[in-house]
Amino acid sequence: MEQVMLGPAEGLTEAEADARRRRGEGNIAVQGGARGYAEILRTNVFSFFNLILFVIGAALLTLGQYSDALISVGLGLINAVISAVQEIRAKRKLDRLQLLDRAGVLVVRDGREVEIAPDRVVRGDVLRVRPGDQIVVDGPLLDGGRLEADESLLTGESDPVVKYPGDELRSGSLCVAGDGHQQARDVGVHSYAGRLTAQARRSTTDRTPLQRRIEFIVRLVMALTALMSGCILAQAALEGFSVLRVVQITAVLSGLVPYGLFFLIALAYTAGAVRIARSGALVQQVNAVESVSNVDVICTDKTGTLTTGRLTLEEIVPLGVREYNEAAEALGGLAHNAAAPNLTALAIAGSLGGPVWEVRDEVPFSSSLRWSGMVTGTGTWVLGAPDALAGRLRWQVEPAEVADRAGRGLRVLLLARTEDPEAGLRDPAGRPDLPMLEPVALAVLADELRENVVETVARFRADGVDLKVLSGDDPRTVAAIAARAGLGDGDPVAGHALDDLDDPALDRLVARTTVFGRVGPEHKERIVRSLRRQGRYVAMIGDGVNDARALKQAHVGVAMRSGSAVTRDVADIVLVDDSFAALPPARHEGRRIINGIGISLYVFLARVASQGLVILAVTMLQMGFPYSPTQVGLTMFTVGIPTVFLTFWAGRGRPDPDLLRNLVRFVAPASVITAIFGTAIYTALYSMISHGFQPGRTPARIIHEFEKTTGLKYNLDADFTTASATILAQTGLSTFFCFASFLLILFLAPRSRAFAAWTAPTGDKRPALLVLGLCVVFSAVLCVPVLWNYFGLMGPSKPVFFVVLPALILWYATLTVVFRFRLFDRLLGLDEPRR
Repeated sequence: MEQVMLGPAEGLTEAEADARRRRGEGNIAVQGGARGYAEILRTNVFSFFNLILFVIGAALLTLGQYSDALISVGLGLINAVISAVQEIRAKRKLDRLQLLDRAGVLVVRDGREVEIAPDRVVRGDVLRVRPGDQIVVDGPLLDGGRLEADESLLTGESDPVVKYPGDELRSGSLCVAGDGHQQARDVGVHSYAGRLTAQARRSTTDRTPLQRRIEFIVRLVMALTALMSGCILAQAALEGFSVLRVVQITAVLSGLVPYGLFFLIALAYTAGAVRIARSGALVQQVNAVESVSNVDVICTDKTGTLTTGRLTLEEIVPLGVREYNEAAEALGGLAHNAAAPNLTALAIAGSLGGPVWEVRDEVPFSSSLRWSGMVTGTGTWVLGAPDALAGRLRWQVEPAEVADRAGRGLRVLLLARTEDPEAGLRDPAGRPDLPMLEPVALAVLADELRENVVETVARFRADGVDLKVLSGDDPRTVAAIAARAGLGDGDPVAGHALDDLDDPALDRLVARTTVFGRVGPEHKERIVRSLRRQGRYVAMIGDGVNDARALKQAHVGVAMRSGSAVTRDVADIVLVDDSFAALPPARHEGRRIINGIGISLYVFLARVASQGLVILAVTMLQMGFPYSPTQVGLTMFTVGIPTVFLTFWAGRGRPDPDLLRNLVRFVAPASVITAIFGTAIYTALYSMISHGFQPGRTPARIIHEFEKTTGLKYNLDADFTTASATILAQTGLSTFFCFASFLLILFLAPRSRAFAAWTAPTGDKRPALLVLGLCVVFSAVLCVPVLWNYFGLMGPSKPVFFVVLPALILWYATLTVVFRFRLFDRLLGLDEPRR
């Protein structure tokens, strides 16, 4: 490693800098993210399931079946486009992420200072650092320099840190006072800022529990469909089906996979994000809409999240024989006459008025001095930390006066003065120096809590959500703030106590601790990982760069709008009003989405399972194939629309903790009974045609009625008879299934006790009106030639009407009895009280 230079700031020559830049030692900004655009498109568009659809679609197009191809492939493409667009949008945001600004910096080249762009700095350069400059590389402060660095964005510690020669200056911090030269040791991706940026750009999006459940269900259906397809296609090959027929059968079987659920989830997430935005939470990662509802522990920073970052004047305590008014007037004068007021001066000025002084000299506050002062016509006034002034006081302040308030997390400053007109605030060399002082009063300040923090903390706790505070400030101060916010559980723990703990010991400590102070970015990340190991669902709220790593590790990353751009860019949710009071409404919206999609799962899976059983039964009975690809598209249409409405109308109660088990309890009886009735309807209508038309035995009036209702020209050909029987049976089956799917909604969302066979009545009349409207719309489809022709159906037909209507009534009554008396629950060993 190159030797650190602490001597004179000689710098490099331009030739040396060029040579190092060619060797790859330049301060080049971190480029790119996790995956490229081509990979994103490839993985989303050419997924395993989409490839199956594309092959089927291509075969159908080749055979001239354009409508079938559109139905089979269209929804898969929509899902792929939605997923790809979302991931590309997130990638573009992360690729733009930069911790360092692009302002020019001063470097010593060829013995003189020149201003260059940060990416022109090379390893070994000597940089001039002045107040207001952002530090863009890592390296030591050289001899002759002394400055104060604000590292709050990196560490979360709010007070500036004094840096002496040899001390490390880290990229991303800000020089707030002093002047000096720094040697560039670590640059580009090797610097602290570069490493943070690279870590922040990593794509670490978690799939939510609901997404994992649906993915499992879809994979399971795909596996069962593949097994069924093998059997049916083998039979088709033995019976000599045409290539067109085999492709159509394959398209129908692939349509059994409920890939419409992915589209439904994307739609529900988008609508939920719009609703959440109204409460002050901007969703950047769409699945965070659902994910936030699963959170059971929230980790939050202190400054900028629990507190506003501002101070408030809590108390003025006169000392000795001094009067309150005298102390208040002096404090107000110091605040209002300050040339560059800091947070303390602003807090005092906001609470007190003050006289206009003739200021002869002023020493501004600095973290190294820990005091500020003014020389005025009325005397010399000083405000600072009690221990910083203790050595120059004529008499000491009672320690208990300070310790009691400091123990409660309050900031205590001492106001002191000297009436000596000759006394000043500097030594003969002009350096700040204190004269002998007389204590006047204690000024007690407190961090200002954000509005609604206490109420929001109480709401989270009542909802079973734990909160933990992770801050870079002193643990005692953080604990006091947490107590004011309603989080005063247990003793605080300092970050250094975590350094030597292995994972099991850390897990035990994190589980029982609420407040952590003096923690760095790596500590916050370890704490979040520990909670995840313990099976907790974690949200992390932060506003500084020091929070970015923890936000990436959490299930849900939440940033304040007023925080750093890096934190906002990596967050899943941004609180636009800087108030985490927006999170409880977001949790309720997430619950509504989970409940809504849960109801949709019942409808989808009942439809898919019953269709699969009918296909198996009809195939075994050797009565053709019960569906065409366009009819499968009709079933997706008739299921997809109602599930969208059900998702948006769902309640905001706690999601079903046993969703998969209850799905079995509902889907098993619904699919079996529906399949039995559907197979019976198909068989009856198929037999009516195939056995009704026989040469010389078919009356003319039957032939006339057949031609009138079906639109088909009577023919004695056997192929015609089979085709006629198939289309009539398919029409009856599709009609029954569509109306049955609509009526299932009444079981899942009953308005009154009359329909409450499966679950308790909701009192909401909208689902019943939806069922009525869907029945009317589908009836219209059966009456419009263009529509029933497109879906491969037959027009209005008396045989279909007289078979399907009684079957629907009997089906509904049978399912009501089965649900009300839990017959399948007992059969499957799941008999327990209904939810």
